[in-house]
Amino acid sequence: MRGPALVLLAVILSLGNAASAQHDGHFSSVPAKDRARQNPLAAKPDVLAAGSALYRSHCAECHQPDARGDGAKKPSLRTPEVRTATDGDLEWFLRQGDLRHGMPSWSSLTQAQRWALVGYLRSLQ
Repeated sequence: MRGPALVLLAVILSLGNAASAQHDGHFSSVPAKDRARQNPLAAKPDVLAAGSALYRSHCAECHQPDARGDGAKKPSLRTPEVRTATDGDLEWFLRQGDLRHGMPSWSSLTQAQRWALVGYLRSLQ
């Protein structure tokens, strides 16, 4: 394979890698049915305020009040990985947690509260 064919192959491979990278990392094990879920509270006016209050009381201690993390073990929530995650990815991750990496499960919150947090995270992007 030479010249233009090799360049075309490189472009195709890089596009495939970029598309699959979107769901690597923390969101790689999200089931497809959860990934496809949409935030049913996204258009509700008071969701942002509720999500902000929940963030302050449950998330800010680790991820910092500005959601930028500490640069070490407590990651920023303003990353491309979070920005490109679906609403369903985020809600699933809040529900499941990732104890290996220090993220607790927030399954004790109601589903509406988790969706409010997702709405708030979206507002940060």
